[in-house]
Amino acid sequence: MNPSTSGWIEKFLKDPDYDQQISKWSIDELYSNLRKTGFIYGTSMETLISNKSDIVYSEEEKTKINLFTALKVTYYDTIENANEEDCIKALVQFYNFLDTKKSFFSFINVLPSNNSEKLEKIIHTRIQTNESIFKKNFSHLLTNALLFIDVLAFDYFLIHDKNPFEYAAKLEETLTNTVFLALKSKEEQDDHDELLVKLFASSVRYTDISNEEDASFDYIELDPYTDEIEKRYILDLTSMAVWNDKKLDKREQTFMSALGAELEIPESVVHESVNLVQDFINKHKEHISYFNYSHPALHFYQQTSRTVSVLILRNKKRLIKEISESKDLMILLGQSTIRDLSKEEKKQVKQQLLDICKTIPSLAIFILPGGSLLLPLLVKFIPQLLPSAFNENK
Repeated sequence: MNPSTSGWIEKFLKDPDYDQQISKWSIDELYSNLRKTGFIYGTSMETLISNKSDIVYSEEEKTKINLFTALKVTYYDTIENANEEDCIKALVQFYNFLDTKKSFFSFINVLPSNNSEKLEKIIHTRIQTNESIFKKNFSHLLTNALLFIDVLAFDYFLIHDKNPFEYAAKLEETLTNTVFLALKSKEEQDDHDELLVKLFASSVRYTDISNEEDASFDYIELDPYTDEIEKRYILDLTSMAVWNDKKLDKREQTFMSALGAELEIPESVVHESVNLVQDFINKHKEHISYFNYSHPALHFYQQTSRTVSVLILRNKKRLIKEISESKDLMILLGQSTIRDLSKEEKKQVKQQLLDICKTIPSLAIFILPGGSLLLPLLVKFIPQLLPSAFNENK
């Protein structure tokens, strides 16, 4: 199953291994598992279901899988005698309600496709931030911090059988105001805090971004949220906002205790939320985009490198075969490990690698205008793909 190709949802639904892993989950179990993967914090480091294929998923693909899995579990946990066809139909209807601006979701509905294909396009559109394509290439904010709102709103839609837009908009406003208030509670703010504000600003879908200067516990309405999952979600996102690589200062601790009291959550649960965020970020900090504050050009290179890495790993068998059959290329690559190649030899390597990329559709990125600039990245990964004997001269 490849979440970047058409038909992935139907493959997902037909795989008995996936169904067996998630069929008995409750909403509570779902939330705990989503928190472990990082989905709740806006960065999916892994998928809810174990990946038994050779495909290495990108963060975007992991997010797609986790969002659809969460929505599916919510449907089956809420609706008696649930079936897959009704689940997909309900999801398309649900997102139509949320699309009050009549944007791309509406365009999807007029396309001649079945509900599964429509939902694939909706999910792909939904996980994008509000930034333009150009800005995304030079941005640290490639995650979506508020996707779990969709899951809670879908649950609301199923239980009450009414338009979920007002619920989703109010929850989004409450979350952003609470996070901004938490950031204001800090004694000192740093680049991470500024980026976090931008992250939430780029993630809102159902409201306009609120002015954080107006936020206060008197201004924020927390009383409507009585469900434990709603409370834990507000608490967890706020814990992420006050994250500190050392420890929380007194003002942050006081704020989190006050928030717990407002939500009527025991102090032990507040401490658990803070500790889980600390553990997750400390474990994955190097891979979380909004913590890697760098020059835009360096960030663009790092993003491109990750993309190329995924493409190469997915096509490694075909690459190994094609490179092995090109004797001249093998010789030059082997010699490059012990000496600098001449200008002509480098040109020959470049041309032969581009010829190989032409035979593998997924690697078309290398033969596009400017794609040859990515060849050093391809060469960087080649030693990892070829037999160990290839590296014995190093």
